[in-house]
Amino acid sequence: MASDFQRRKISGVFGAMDADDDGYLTESDFRALTARWLDLRGTDGSTPEGEKLAAIMMGWWATLRDASDRDRDGKVTLDEVLAVVDELPKMPGAVTGTAAAMFEAVDENGDGTISAAEYRRMIEAWSGVGTPAAEVFALLDTDGDGRLSHDEFTGHWYEFWAGDDPAAPGSAVFGRV
Repeated sequence: MASDFQRRKISGVFGAMDADDDGYLTESDFRALTARWLDLRGTDGSTPEGEKLAAIMMGWWATLRDASDRDRDGKVTLDEVLAVVDELPKMPGAVTGTAAAMFEAVDENGDGTISAAEYRRMIEAWSGVGTPAAEVFALLDTDGDGRLSHDEFTGHWYEFWAGDDPAAPGSAVFGRV
């Protein structure tokens, strides 16, 4: 069973993804999330960059739906997500697979790292609002080189989704809880 801390951090990101605020995640929520992200980048789904981002995000939706939608109604509830979160420590490959896809989505310029600006746009896309991200980025940048490597991002992504340590930097991947 998810801890209170896990419930709080997952609830925050769940609420941000629930674009129509109906209490469920659906394909349309992920389409809205994708559209926000494309808008922040100043592009649309007709460009190669836009097509790539849309494919990653809709793939993430399919993975979430397949793992979480236990009653197969095309909607994912917070409780369904939390049930999967309970299983994630036993499935590290599933978490690192989504981390790799998300890293590719966030790394806009394809240089193999995530800059502070790229990270901020990810947070704004997920939350739908401008969010100060510099403090959290500095926390995530564990080697202090001004960017997130694939390994740093993957470790933090795993900690966010499968971890239960409020002090772990990865617990703040989507902002402080």
